[in-house]
Amino acid sequence: MNELANNPKPPILHFEQVSKWYGGVIGVNHVSLELNKGITGLVGANGAGKSTLLRLATGQLRPNLGKVQIQGIDAWNWQAKQKVGYCPDNDNFYEEMSGREFVLTMARLCGFSAPLAKSRTEEVLAQVGMAERADRKLRGYSKGMRQRVKLAQALLNDPQLLVLDEPLSGIDPIGRKEMLDVFRSLAEEGKCLLISSHELEELEKLTDHVAIMARGRIAAVGTLTQIRELIDDQPLSVRIDAPNIRQLAAALLQLPEVVGLDLEPKILKSAQSQSLIVFVRHPKRFFEEFGNRVLENNWQVSRLEALDDSAHAVLGYLLGGSGKT
Repeated sequence: MNELANNPKPPILHFEQVSKWYGGVIGVNHVSLELNKGITGLVGANGAGKSTLLRLATGQLRPNLGKVQIQGIDAWNWQAKQKVGYCPDNDNFYEEMSGREFVLTMARLCGFSAPLAKSRTEEVLAQVGMAERADRKLRGYSKGMRQRVKLAQALLNDPQLLVLDEPLSGIDPIGRKEMLDVFRSLAEEGKCLLISSHELEELEKLTDHVAIMARGRIAAVGTLTQIRELIDDQPLSVRIDAPNIRQLAAALLQLPEVVGLDLEPKILKSAQSQSLIVFVRHPKRFFEEFGNRVLENNWQVSRLEALDDSAHAVLGYLLGGSGKT
């Protein structure tokens, strides 16, 4: 029997009960995580352990306990590092080099022959939108241009795993859209992207699959909807616009899922309605019951909107704070 048929393909990135500490300070605490092709956002407050996790994933650190593997190979092994591209948050360029010279130098250090290094350099510079601007010295680059050059060098070895630490930082809105398109294209090629970012709104445009870190642990992994279900006992804010809002408010207070409400005094001229903010637990049950009551009582509702089902809100719930990272 074929032995390969009995052995499933290992995940691109695999953390198994990983802990890493620095003296008495725990950076990562019993983290287990598996990622395959696609984009995963890594979010968490400062000090949550994101940077340590990224360094473990790229083989820069070894865990004190557990194992980190890239396609079944220990992450610090040179064979695993060949499968990884890394774009750090902070940069430390040779400032007198041009962007093209820097990427070409990195290609040579990766082991490419001179002709292949040159062609590969042009490919990745074009991929990140820097082919026409790469001859200026790095010391004159904007933050966004520096980010693009870092991404270009991370793509040189055509990695299976791309670890990107704040890759959208400092990039203008047009450039940000272009970068998001690059990330989507890489994911469509079957690559695994792990993106740490404070730009949660932009991250939501890119993927709804997130890993949320808190106090050195992975607090939750999955889509925002799945994570929302994990914290279903947390209040959700819902905006309702309707005429006769006070009558509606009195009726809603009778629902067990409603824990509070806030009547907005401003009248909406377009619909002659008022706004009501309702704070609910167990949102699924609330929306089901609310729908039933609307039909039974013929309530006129012009708007129904969940206000805090975003990544910021989900992160805030899990961390017990504001959602800021």
